[in-house]
Amino acid sequence: MRLVSISAGLLMALAAPAAAQTVPSSIKAALADSKRPEADRARDSVRKPGELLAFAEIAPGDKVADFIMGGGYFTRILAAAVGPKGHVYAYQPAEFIQYKASYGTDQDTAVAGYTNVTPSRVSLAAVAFPEPLDAIVTVQNYHDLHLKMSPPGFALSVAKTLHNSLKPGGVLLVVDHVANADPEFKAPDSLHRIDPAAARAEIESAGFTYEGALPILANPADPHTTNVFDPSIRGKTDQFVFKFRRAE
Repeated sequence: MRLVSISAGLLMALAAPAAAQTVPSSIKAALADSKRPEADRARDSVRKPGELLAFAEIAPGDKVADFIMGGGYFTRILAAAVGPKGHVYAYQPAEFIQYKASYGTDQDTAVAGYTNVTPSRVSLAAVAFPEPLDAIVTVQNYHDLHLKMSPPGFALSVAKTLHNSLKPGGVLLVVDHVANADPEFKAPDSLHRIDPAAARAEIESAGFTYEGALPILANPADPHTTNVFDPSIRGKTDQFVFKFRRAE
């Protein structure tokens, strides 16, 4: 296989990007929720949460998971978007909390005051949800499943768990930082990025059907060779947005 550097713009063109997203009123209202911290609101123009969750088909009454929730940015939006008849499972891996205790504090803070959110912090190998889900959202962290702490095949195993956690027809939304061609998944550990083509192939092999890409987080100026935490690129990385579905 000839390894080439693929920009997100080219990748999205090859992947037949989805049409522009119309953000429904339920998600617009969630973005305006007064419970959201001002610091989160300030990031909306860059992170495009309305378009992302519209692409994931999030609707009132849905049962959803924020998989590897980080600081809870999407947890809060999802809680308001699915409403009182829906439910959000806010998952923070035990491994992350063991690495940095603030991940646990972030989870506690994010779920406080939301009666329709259930936190979970079991290990990645033991992750499970108590009911079939309509959607799973994982943003800027699928690459973490390929860190050197994970054994070979671990990411695929987790992808299969996510597949089996969805209802038939359920959606998996994956957003992550773009790496250059990297079929052996070496970039996640060194750069905290992942090759979109390799990620897509792995997720499809877990049983998912790929349904398209949304190019709204693309940045052709990103060379894909810098660690995402480097000040020169942090907050401005080229990112792919892929939607997958569990077959009916």
